[in-house]
Amino acid sequence: MNHPLAQALEQRILILDGATGTMQQAEALTEEDFRGERFRHHPGQLQGNGDVLSLTRPDVIERTHNAYLEAGSDVIETNTFSATCIAQADYGLEDAVYEINLRAAQIARGAADAHSTPDRPRFVAGVLGPTNRTASISPEVEDPGFRNVRFNDLEAAY
Repeated sequence: MNHPLAQALEQRILILDGATGTMQQAEALTEEDFRGERFRHHPGQLQGNGDVLSLTRPDVIERTHNAYLEAGSDVIETNTFSATCIAQADYGLEDAVYEINLRAAQIARGAADAHSTPDRPRFVAGVLGPTNRTASISPEVEDPGFRNVRFNDLEAAY
């Protein structure tokens, strides 16, 4: 028997959700929102780290998923665009990467389940965006051979 996603794709075109980051920006969140209680005393700035909101403001993430599902999305993406140890290092949150990914998947799955019906199941797609580092060019003009990340680092992060 085919997977439910394959069955749905055989029946119709599925609609993917939209720009999660744009929806988060519309919330006008503060540094305190990004920190929550969990990272209240974190030494670095967290504002702009949309992935950490899965831990500190799951209500925002759930609201975003619900808005897309109510608008007709069949597939919603996890809130994990930058949830790798490489990207989260910019915020000093490398140790939280597993938990960010897990919680984001749980939130998305809960929203999809709440909107699913036997006639119209809703699906969750795990998402990872590009890293904020490149292994193909040097970030230092004076040293074209320098790399701030290696392939093995990228492989481990993804």
